[in-house]
Amino acid sequence: MTEVSIRTVHDVAGIGEVADLFSDVWQTPRSNPPYPAEVLHSLVHAGGAVHAAYDGARLAGAAVAVFGEPGRQDTYSLVAAADRGVGYAVKQAQRAWALERGARTMRWTFDPLVGRNARFNLVKLGATGTEYLVDFYGPMADGVNDGDESDRLTVTWDLAAPSTPSTPSTPSTPSTPGETGDRDAAPATHLAPDNAFLARRDTSDRHIWCRVPDDVVKLRAADPVLALRWRHAVRAVFTEAFAEGYVATGMSRDGWYTLTRPTTEGAA
Repeated sequence: MTEVSIRTVHDVAGIGEVADLFSDVWQTPRSNPPYPAEVLHSLVHAGGAVHAAYDGARLAGAAVAVFGEPGRQDTYSLVAAADRGVGYAVKQAQRAWALERGARTMRWTFDPLVGRNARFNLVKLGATGTEYLVDFYGPMADGVNDGDESDRLTVTWDLAAPSTPSTPSTPSTPSTPGETGDRDAAPATHLAPDNAFLARRDTSDRHIWCRVPDDVVKLRAADPVLALRWRHAVRAVFTEAFAEGYVATGMSRDGWYTLTRPTTEGAA
């Protein structure tokens, strides 16, 4: 890979190329993209941004962001896709764009069963999972999500927080110190569809750990019924935990979320 360059795109050809990229990633015909070029062009015209990452002349990633409600200093990332090793740079470009315009946070959603995305969002970027959305989009007919229910986890990224990227030579650490030891000692509360433990909860009610399948995209293609059982099992843990005030703060390399209940200010 050559040095990647990232820029915002405004022209018809550049935006069309981004629309084609999203079609390829979500396995839809280019004639029926998940994010049509005319929609992306309108978002740019309304004050949003389409960032494109180029490996030489080749488009290697893209992301789209808009501003949220007036007065919230919040931005929303509608979609992002990138080659391995490019995603972090794309998100940092979005971050810089938003900060230059006075934003303090950025939100987006992702499929909570995709563990690699959870690790990227929660550990590498340092965002927090703040909302669990059940079947957020309803039925989806693209080649990636077809046949499943579209639960999503909203993450909120503090754009002003220090940026500390991890690299392959310096593994990123869990956002919760002592995560593995605490998890192993915590009582199990739920079983997964594979009959192993799905969730554990510590006796202090500060942390819950919840496991996801190794590769839900492959599982969904091979056994959609089993993938849906995983969806419902993880949903039960998350909705129960979020109703009690927990947020998602980490994802281990072996596929376990850490859900944390923030301490009350001034509590012992």
